[in-house]
Parts: sequence; C-alpha cells; structure tokens
Amino acid sequence: MIRAHGGKLVHRIAEEKERESLVRLVDSLPRLPLNERETADIEMIAIGAMSPLEGFMNREDYVSVLDLKRLAKGLPWTIPVVLSAKEGDGGEFREGEKIALVGGEGEVLGVLDLEEKFAVDKEQEAEKVLLTTDESHPGVQYLKTIGAVYLGGPITLIQRPKHRRFENFRLDPRETRVLFKAKGWSTIVAFQTRNPIHRAHEYLQKCALEVVDGLLVHPLVGQTRGEDIPADIRMECYRVLFENYYPRTRTALSIFPAAMRYAGPREAIFHALVRKNYGCSHMIVGRDHAGVGNFYGPFDAHYIFGEFDRYEIDITPMFFDNSFFCRTCGNMASSKTCPHGSADHVALSGTKVREMLARGEMPPPEFTRPEVAEILMDFYRKRNKEQNG
Repeated sequence: MIRAHGGKLVHRIAEEKERESLVRLVDSLPRLPLNERETADIEMIAIGAMSPLEGFMNREDYVSVLDLKRLAKGLPWTIPVVLSAKEGDGGEFREGEKIALVGGEGEVLGVLDLEEKFAVDKEQEAEKVLLTTDESHPGVQYLKTIGAVYLGGPITLIQRPKHRRFENFRLDPRETRVLFKAKGWSTIVAFQTRNPIHRAHEYLQKCALEVVDGLLVHPLVGQTRGEDIPADIRMECYRVLFENYYPRTRTALSIFPAAMRYAGPREAIFHALVRKNYGCSHMIVGRDHAGVGNFYGPFDAHYIFGEFDRYEIDITPMFFDNSFFCRTCGNMASSKTCPHGSADHVALSGTKVREMLARGEMPPPEFTRPEVAEILMDFYRKRNKEQNG
C-alpha cells in the first residue's frame, strides 16, 4: 500500500501514562481557545491525516509553503496549517512552554509545545495561498477573523473533539488502510466532495473505477460556507446512491473531517496529499476543484500538479473535464468524448440547482438521481417553511 507523505504516518494522540500526566498538568497551563478550523486541524494532525506535520507550522515551514509550496525540508505542501494567538501579540504565551488548547465547549483537547511565536502578513498570505485579497472570498474573510501572530510547535491530543454525527463513518488513516487491505484493494481512488453527488460526479467515479480496485467517497464535513448543503443532508444523499447505484464490494464511504479553505489549485494538492495518508493511490481532480466563485480558472487545479515531480507527490491525480448528460448521445459524456453542441447537454450549476429546489422544482433525472432529488427537495421545503414562519 502507498506510504504516508514523508514516509511515516504521524500519531500524536496521548495514551495511558502520557495522557494521565497531561490531564494533571493542563489546569496550570495558559489556555487558548480554538476556532472551528483549528479544532479540525488539531484532530487531523493527531490522527496522521496531515502527515508529516506533527503540529502547527513554525515560521520556516510557513514561509516556505507560501513561497515554494513546500515544507522547509523540501517536501511538497501547499496549505499553511497554523494556529493564531487570536488577539494582540500573544504576550501571555512564552516560547518553550506548553499551552492548553481548548475546544468549543470549554474542554481541553490537547497541548501545544510552543516552539516559536511569529508575526505574519495576512494580506500576503491571502495573495499567495488564495491568489486574492478580495473580501468576498471566504478564505480572505476567515483571515480577517484571526490575529496576525501565529504559534508554532508540536501538539499532543488528549481527547478527540466531540462529534455527535456520523460516528460510524469516522475512519482515521490507520483504519481506512486496514479497511482497504481487508477488501483486497491495492489501488484506491478518492473522491473529494462538499456537495451532493450528481450524475456527472457519478460518471467520473465510475470511469475511475474501471482502472482501480476501489473507490473511497470522502466527503468533507468540516467548516464550509453557509450556503453549502448541510453535511447530514449530503450524507443521506450518499447513502441512497450507494444502496441503489454503486457496487458495494468496490466502494467505501468515510467522512473527511477537515475544514474547507476554498484555495482552489493549492487545496487540490493538499487534498491529494492528505488522501495519500488515508491510503489512496489515486484522486479524482475535476473541474474547479476546491474553487469558489470565479477566483480560479476551471482547470487551474489540474495545471498545478505539473509543478511537482510525479514521484514526490506519489498519489496519482485523475483529471476529468466538465461532464454532462448529452441528449443526442443518450448518456453521460464530457467535452473530450461528445461531438455535440451545448444545446444538447444537460449541465446545471450548483447555484441553478439550488434556485430550482428553492422554488420547489425537481431537477431533471439527467442531472441527478430521483432519490437524491427527493432528499434535497424535502430539505428545501422544510427550510423554506422555517424561513417563512
């Protein structure tokens, strides 16, 4: 099976005596509340999903990622994984000391061994990572909410963040690797999504299944935009698709607990490297992967893979063009395979579909499976009723 990024799957969860010792210590430590993204990040680091990271980035790694898309030692990495001191210069935190990291309900999740405290230029970070400083971009909006001093150092998780949903679908990298071995899969393709799966997505996945052993549908359930379909509704959509349209012996569903950055091409590389840690050998990279609005070109997420040597990324990207149902062909196709004009194509934007659902209109079966459409219609009916009193 494919090796973790950097060669070793990181494990930063305190066990037995170490955990007991940290639990006794935390009451005497300065405390730092984590926001939703940081809470997701600490868990991802601890379970090895962000290998080789063992904690939040120090200045050297941070600057190298911004400028070179690599960690300081040269390993490809495209997204800064950082911890903000929140307000001021973080004067209450001293390098060389420990900090208790606190979750949203006041519980101590873990401890940071603070190695370095450093000031950053958040506008420069936005320009280099998000390729924009436009405040309509959700990633720029996020940067406006955090302080300009970052805290770097390894973390140790004492307890997992509290999850009240999808417990049966929360598989850590070690667990997905065991699952793949049990299924006898040596090549596994990951599909990243933050949306319900429509017919074009299904087409891409089944094309990929023609050349690999198994498919991992790995929906992101961390922080997303308010207009995105809620995770519990999406999970129900995935369930009916798996029950009715997918080969059960060749597919698996597990959630991806990360927060979205909406960083387009850089996030495509990040998503690939993390899926490599989960044991996937391939990843589907579609049109405008991890994009938002019109901030990135439709295939920028494909082009960025050309900046890295195939063997240092290791996981194989599977690039797909925009897909649609062609009425003349009578099946799903893409611009690479269909000779007919756009007038024959059924391809709806996410915005268009949301507008249809909000009006109580059923999306056409050429766009989405009827079982999925019913779930989405029901969700929008209930939401409209609540909004209208």
